[in-house]
Amino acid sequence: MLSIRFEFDLDLFLSLKVLLTFNIRYFKGELSMSQNKATTPSGKKKIQKLPHKTVVGFLGSGNMAEALIRGIIDTNLTDADKIIAADVSKERLQYISDTYKIETTENIADMAKRADVIFISTKPNQVKDALQSIAKEISSKKLLISIAAGVTIHSIESILKGEIPIIRVMPNTPALVLSGMTAISPGSSAKDEHMKIAHSIFSAVGEAVVVDEGLINAVTAVSGSGPAYIFMIIEAMADGGVRVGLPRDIATKLSAQTVLGAAKMVIETGKHPGQLKDMVASPGGTTIEALSVLEDNGVRGAFIEAVEAAFLRALEMSEE
Repeated sequence: MLSIRFEFDLDLFLSLKVLLTFNIRYFKGELSMSQNKATTPSGKKKIQKLPHKTVVGFLGSGNMAEALIRGIIDTNLTDADKIIAADVSKERLQYISDTYKIETTENIADMAKRADVIFISTKPNQVKDALQSIAKEISSKKLLISIAAGVTIHSIESILKGEIPIIRVMPNTPALVLSGMTAISPGSSAKDEHMKIAHSIFSAVGEAVVVDEGLINAVTAVSGSGPAYIFMIIEAMADGGVRVGLPRDIATKLSAQTVLGAAKMVIETGKHPGQLKDMVASPGGTTIEALSVLEDNGVRGAFIEAVEAAFLRALEMSEE
């Protein structure tokens, strides 16, 4: 007689139970697939377009500037012919022009003269010289948005003088795949209409929140530097998978998708991360065994200390 043995994995059962409960609540309409209520019927965010004829200029065309250009075009915030990128690198400008079909120039003063919204997207140590080069073209009718890390609103105001609307933001690299997290801080001359413009642009590359500038260094430590922490987690989980026999590519995909899925559960269920963790960890199971090892090795405390260290370094940089 053929004998068949069934082994019951309680951790797996609980994970499937969580997933089933989530799906039932979603299809019953108790959960939304997005926390942002401004969505279209297709599920995409409905983002307010920029005012008609608004010209957007970029002082620097690095990776973050490129992410914003892509987001603006992909979400139809404005037309490509109303975007100008200025840079000293001819090769970079050629790439941006070929890829996004926008106007590019090496003349930053000309860009500043024609643009209504100007992104300060140069390297932090180049901001002072760049702003001095365009100072004559800047007036209270223009909006400046700085994505330069460690550069305060006060330092920008001291260079430009006058009541210039300035907004300081702290985005992060997932904006490159339109999944960024950005904190927006208004200067004293920035009005509601300026904040709406900034919020629309950064919502095009992910999510955006408004914080006081005094919290920007804390934001830097959590979401600004945060992607690097998560990349390390994905790499470590994949290494563990390889150690127990998985091929590298499969281990990496399993780890990355698990992080993505876990993050979506936190955002879309509204449950505390600890509650979701407990829903996976059954008594005496594999998950609680792994969590015990992580706690024994001080992983939770290490993350808290890492965020604090990043915060202190950001504070030092803003005072340099």
